[in-house]
Amino acid sequence: MAKAEQQPLKTPLYDSHVEMGGRMVEFAGYLLPVQYPTGPTLEHAAVRNAAGLFDIDHMGQFELTGPDADLFLQYIQVWDIDQMRVLDAHYSLLLYSDGTVVDDIFLYRLPERWFIAVNASNRAKDFAWLEANALGFDVTLRDISDETCMLALQGPSAETILQRLTPADLSVIAARTAVETTLDGVPALFGRTGYTGEDGFELYFPAANAVDVWNAILVAGKDDGLLACGLAARDSLRFEACLPLYGHEIDATTYALEARMNWTIAWNKEFVGRDALLKMKLEGAPRLLVGFEMVEKAVAREHYHVASAGVEAGYVTSGMKSPTLDKFLGMAYVPAALSKIGTEIEILVRGQPKKAVIVKRPFYKPRYK
Repeated sequence: MAKAEQQPLKTPLYDSHVEMGGRMVEFAGYLLPVQYPTGPTLEHAAVRNAAGLFDIDHMGQFELTGPDADLFLQYIQVWDIDQMRVLDAHYSLLLYSDGTVVDDIFLYRLPERWFIAVNASNRAKDFAWLEANALGFDVTLRDISDETCMLALQGPSAETILQRLTPADLSVIAARTAVETTLDGVPALFGRTGYTGEDGFELYFPAANAVDVWNAILVAGKDDGLLACGLAARDSLRFEACLPLYGHEIDATTYALEARMNWTIAWNKEFVGRDALLKMKLEGAPRLLVGFEMVEKAVAREHYHVASAGVEAGYVTSGMKSPTLDKFLGMAYVPAALSKIGTEIEILVRGQPKKAVIVKRPFYKPRYK
């Protein structure tokens, strides 16, 4: 008998998205809005100029406790957590022993526990990876994803809007730090983090309060230009800021160094994958992630081939017309010899070579606090 196909999951806000006219699509095993009737261009602009609210509850959240929690976390990921104070947050990577990427994650050092946010599509894999490597460490790892709702409020007006709903003084919360407070009366964790290239917050609170909190934020920001935003705007925003997306710029076949993520790595400690990365650091990465701009008008889409002098030499990881910059841009892996800014390359668009040039990343300079 054929196996029944697994039905996509829904976040607690599914009905709210449908009521708002969200066009629902399957993403990472969940039904999520790709856009609302406002459209992705206006949603993108709202985040750049005012604020946007995203349902990102498809992402995973883990809690790590125990006497060896610090020791284990220092070993299993690349950042030096000894540099983190209580309520600090930091981006990091989980690596396989060969140096390729298990996932990119966000760490929160909280009183008496660690909180870890992971990508939706990697939730089960990440948890299994952490559990398998925790043998011999006195730690307790819990997947709290189903009981936790995760939203993102992003944009220059995000602080002003959120301040109306919390007693915490958000003006003193720096980028990559967190506060445990209340959100519209609901216990919540605010991280001054995000994935859009703008100042903003990622919000964690009990899933049972998802609809009430979502609505409260939309009401609080209705006169500030706040829009609910879908997956399309989230992708174009992170793309302009050249923030990597798992499955595109990084995956189990890519290395942190070739993805230009050296800044996440603390070489002064041991971690899974360190020896493999150190070898690449000493010998040089054979290929590198670059940004490029199309000289000939064309959209460079994911998986299109990159060529140099008529010879295929790499592939596009992400590409689109930038809504903010009004340019046709992309990211690609190319041989290190072709990675210098100003180098001319070709993108094979439906098999036809189109001229492009390597440019500086990020395309849009992030405006974090």
